[in-house]
Amino acid sequence: MEDYLSEKEQWEWLKAQVRENGLAVLAAIVIGLGVVFGWRWWQARLDSGRLAAGAKYMSMVQALERGDRSQALVDLGELEREHAGSAYTDQARLLAARVYVDNDELDKAAAELAEVSEHSKDRDLGQIARLRLARVQISQGKTDAALATVGDAAGAGAFAARYHEVRGDALYAKGDKAGALAEYRSAQTADPATDAQLLSLKIGDLASAAAPATPPAPAAAK
Repeated sequence: MEDYLSEKEQWEWLKAQVRENGLAVLAAIVIGLGVVFGWRWWQARLDSGRLAAGAKYMSMVQALERGDRSQALVDLGELEREHAGSAYTDQARLLAARVYVDNDELDKAAAELAEVSEHSKDRDLGQIARLRLARVQISQGKTDAALATVGDAAGAGAFAARYHEVRGDALYAKGDKAGALAEYRSAQTADPATDAQLLSLKIGDLASAAAPATPPAPAAAK
């Protein structure tokens, strides 16, 4: 109705409502204004938090580019304490995990990746962390843990091919070459473009090893 009233008519209507309904109308107006301004305050706070987290993440990246690992880890710690639920913190953990892997600190890398895979609000970052965690576990010789980390690839969506490939790597490390071959072929089917050359080499090697030997031709009768 108010859309069809002039500004003066709206004001007169509002005064009439106050006269008729008194405090109930005033309370509704106050609550409405509180909701509006509260929402704006909350959005401003979120925006400020995102900017601060983004700046701290960039500080970490720049520290690593300078080779200053100590400062990078200080930045990571501040992100974890002050912006625990931020996607920037998740990305910082992934970056730290890569640094740990490069320095053969696999336990530390696994801890950072597990944190992201279990708690990230960003589904894609969680999937990436899970895949990387499984690869770290394979390097640690924890093949059963790696298989448990990636699961059966159901619901992996766009990451299905990589899930199958990592499962194949874990099974190969366990000595299950037939299982590894099946997973590699599933990966190739899920996305033929995913690491196509490397995947083809893995499949080719296992397929040739699994092929039965050709029996010798019978000797010609004399």
